[in-house]
Amino acid sequence: MSGNPRGRQGEVSLAELKRAVDVAAGRRPGTLLLSNAALLNVFTLEIERTHILLAGRLIAGVGAVYAGADADRVIDLDGRYVAPGLIDGHVHIESSLVTPASYAEAVVPRGVTGVVCDPHEIGNVAGVAGIEWLIDSSEDLPLSVWSTAPSCVPSTPLETSGAVLGLAEIETLLAHPRVVGVAEIMSFPAVIAGDDENLSKALLADSYRKPADGHSPSLGGRDLQAYLAAGIASDHESTTLQEGREKLQAGMFLMIREGSVTRGLDALMPLIEPKHGDRIGFVTDDRFSHDLLEEGGVDVLVRRAIAAGVEPAYAVRCASFNTARYFGLSRRGAVAAGYFADLAVLEDLAGYRVSSVYNEGRLVATDGRIVGTIERSRVDAGPVSNTVSLPELSEASFRLESRTARVRCIRPVPEQLLTEQVVLAPTVRDGEVVADPERDLLKLVCVERYGKNGGIGIGLVTDFGLKEGALASTVGHDHHNLIAVGVSDGDLVVACRRLERLGGGLVVVKNGEILAELALPIAGLVSDEPLVKVQQKLEALEEAAASLGATLPSPFMTLSFLGLGVIPELRLTDRGLVDVYRGELVPFEVDA
Repeated sequence: MSGNPRGRQGEVSLAELKRAVDVAAGRRPGTLLLSNAALLNVFTLEIERTHILLAGRLIAGVGAVYAGADADRVIDLDGRYVAPGLIDGHVHIESSLVTPASYAEAVVPRGVTGVVCDPHEIGNVAGVAGIEWLIDSSEDLPLSVWSTAPSCVPSTPLETSGAVLGLAEIETLLAHPRVVGVAEIMSFPAVIAGDDENLSKALLADSYRKPADGHSPSLGGRDLQAYLAAGIASDHESTTLQEGREKLQAGMFLMIREGSVTRGLDALMPLIEPKHGDRIGFVTDDRFSHDLLEEGGVDVLVRRAIAAGVEPAYAVRCASFNTARYFGLSRRGAVAAGYFADLAVLEDLAGYRVSSVYNEGRLVATDGRIVGTIERSRVDAGPVSNTVSLPELSEASFRLESRTARVRCIRPVPEQLLTEQVVLAPTVRDGEVVADPERDLLKLVCVERYGKNGGIGIGLVTDFGLKEGALASTVGHDHHNLIAVGVSDGDLVVACRRLERLGGGLVVVKNGEILAELALPIAGLVSDEPLVKVQQKLEALEEAAASLGATLPSPFMTLSFLGLGVIPELRLTDRGLVDVYRGELVPFEVDA
């Protein structure tokens, strides 16, 4: 990989340590003294009036003894709160649809100084080259970015991905100093079945003394125990209090998630209490731009937990020290001597309102804005461009027939990644199964987009609300083949062809006309535009979708997950319908 992986986010030098010790001992002045701070101590869960002395990137000392200490600069906080910079323990930056630089602009002013990203979205499209692009693009940002090594490229054998990462590629990534673990091992049926390859991925994590993240929606009982027996350490898929409690009791590091679609914080809030110590972390997983701009990143969990009555220092700890401890991020997640000076100064603790942010001792944000500018075109995107190559398409490509009276249909579960399988009688016209907006039955298609086999999966989806037109996207977790939903086969074809010309993105079509679009030329997943501009185009897309009758709050986010073959119950990939519990393709038709 290019860049300097042992640079600003890497190891501390002997010279830096000596300087910090000398500053702490009073033999030389510090670089900054934050006096009269109300510190959120994540070790004792107390809020203490104290002074914080910095020595470059490191904190030299904390305590009353530093009142009036010699420093190049002194800031009297007059009782304002100081918290450690927040660390999001599991996020797919690509899901924000912007580059790491634009992502940093959104979350850093809110007190987020670090993220652990799982780049399996871009990995599924472009393999190691895509992961390298993401890691290199996140060098020298005002946000510390660590990565996990994607374990599921592809996520299952029931889809076509743009790349395949085997054990050799995962091991190569694990050797990188900014790669801190093996990413979520998603094919839980394979793990439970004792599949050698999936078990070997967990063993690789062990061999590098790094954790193997989990992904075990709805697992409990013997299945959960079998999954844990593989050595998998965490989970971020709990959606009920019972599920979260069982996983905590079983020894998992429970990542509580608040994404754009899947929002588990309210259900799991009773578990956020100090008696659970370092076993709980906060994550966002997948967040679209409007949620980043309006609610923030992992800070939204801290803010809402405090509002719900969680002890503030513990809420902060769940988004800082606990995450750092789990991933072995030394010198991170707390405000204490020897730690990196990743700090947030708060004007208001109850609302978690941040006034200034320091990353490794450098002021990086103030009053809600990044200090200075972030260079956008950081790394050549050539290796992750031109990734959409579709087969020849016509309305006949999406023809769907049935010889039986009953078929399988996908129903998305509101505000969850889960879906349900519904068995129903389709609407048939001239021997062809057609969309029926009066019954809220829509055509769902998944088109292989890497120029490999031209596969097309076709099915039905309900509870989407469209009355006319079509929506299409090249963001289709986790294989990221083109996925589209519509009333009109003709509009489906127009939408697919438009996305190929754009090099990927999102589009809304009605009667053959493009109503709104967002180009995502980087891997068909990411725009190189600022987050605000991306959000403006997303708003236009959602307004256009609503004008066609879409009733879901985030229709494109929901659409993007309808192909995710590792979360129950029924999904659609380019190879057809997937029964996730059975781990196999199933026919559209149901035998009488």
